[in-house]
Parts: sequence; structure tokens; C-alpha cells
Amino acid sequence: MLRAFAALALIPALLACEVAPKDSSRPESALEFPLPDRPVSTITSNQFSNEDARDRRGEAQKVMDLANIAEGMTVADIGAGEGYYTVRLADRVGEAGRVLAQDIDRDALERIGRRVENERLENISIKLGEVDDPQLPPDSFDRIFLVHMYHEVTEPYAFLWRLWPALVQDGQVIVVDADRPTDRHGIPPKLLFCEFDAAGFRLMEFIEKPDIKGYFARFERVETRPEPGAITPCSLAKRPE
Repeated sequence: MLRAFAALALIPALLACEVAPKDSSRPESALEFPLPDRPVSTITSNQFSNEDARDRRGEAQKVMDLANIAEGMTVADIGAGEGYYTVRLADRVGEAGRVLAQDIDRDALERIGRRVENERLENISIKLGEVDDPQLPPDSFDRIFLVHMYHEVTEPYAFLWRLWPALVQDGQVIVVDADRPTDRHGIPPKLLFCEFDAAGFRLMEFIEKPDIKGYFARFERVETRPEPGAITPCSLAKRPE
């Protein structure tokens, strides 16, 4: 009798699953991945702050030094915005290096394109990305920069999973972000570490950097990435404070 009651109790839930509408807000290519168990910041601006103010803090130079950016490297600047890091990375890697500026905002990419043309920066390429896919070629990048943008990625597990193959052997993902709630344009470090770990990355270094208005984190990919269905989203409820 109890078994029959339990089976009957499951019927409404199963029917609800069958008739539940598809979440049309998610791209079809992301549906095999879990959603983040946290809020996501809205994209409010493609410019984190005034470039002169950032240069007075020496932000880009400090981050590039920490990331060991050298001549001849190939670097991707994801969420490039107005190109603050893009143009400075291009100068650091030199003529033998390459920088890819990527964003999901076509208008931002058009502005970067005009800047690249006006400043005659011949070692910069521009590419449109997707919310769940940075659209990077495999085995191509020594460094991938995610500066004050990861908290705005609506499909972080799909995004990181598809970022994974783009690194060369010994390549690194560089994250600069703020230790704030994810709906206030930041992400707590332990939550960041958990999400990267879930998608097949290992934390190499973490440094708190008030002088760049945030922290610096460096990741490398592990030997294999998990299957999309095996990814367990990190829970805010279980995250240590």
C-alpha cells in the first residue's frame, strides 16, 4: 500500500516535468550544462573605469607582470569591452605575438576595430563570442584574460568547458575580479575556485590586490575535462563564508 501511494505521489511530478516549457532564455547549445546556483550580474557597461585612472594605478602593467606576459605570446582578452587590456597586451607581446579581442557586444567590437585601425595595431584580431562559448580555436593561447567580466557570464559551466581546449600546453587563464556577491559585479574567490574546478581547471595562484580593485587568480587546465552532464554546480548555500 505504501509503495502504491509513493508511486502515485510521483505522478504529478513526472507530469509536471513532461509539460514544463523549455527555458527559451538559454541557448540551445547550453542546455546540456547546469545553470549556476547563484545570481549573475547584468552587463551594465563595457568600460570598468576610466583608462587614465586605471593607468595611474598601474593596473594593466601589474596584471601583465603577474601573468608573466612576454614577447611572442598569444593572448585572448575575453570581454574586451573598450580594449583597455587589448591594446596594452598587444604592446607587451610585440610584433611576434598576437592578441585576440573577444566580446559578445558587436558595438564594443566595432569600437575596438576603429581603435585598432587608428592606432595601427597589426597584431590584434577581433572575434564575436557567444554567452556560452568564447569561440576560441583549440590549442592556441598562452594566456586567456577574464578581467572584471566572469561574474557577467550567464552560462559559466558551458563557457569554461568550451574555453578549456583553447589553451596550449602549460597555458593559463587569468582572472581579475572583485570579492563581492555575484549580483554586485564580483564573485567570492572560493566560489570562483569551485566553478573553475567543476569545469576542469586547477587553481595555481591567488593574490589579493587592492591596488587593482580586486584580486588576481591564475588557473591551468587539468588533464581531462568532465562530461557536461557530470558537472555539479557549486552551491552558494554550501559555500563556506
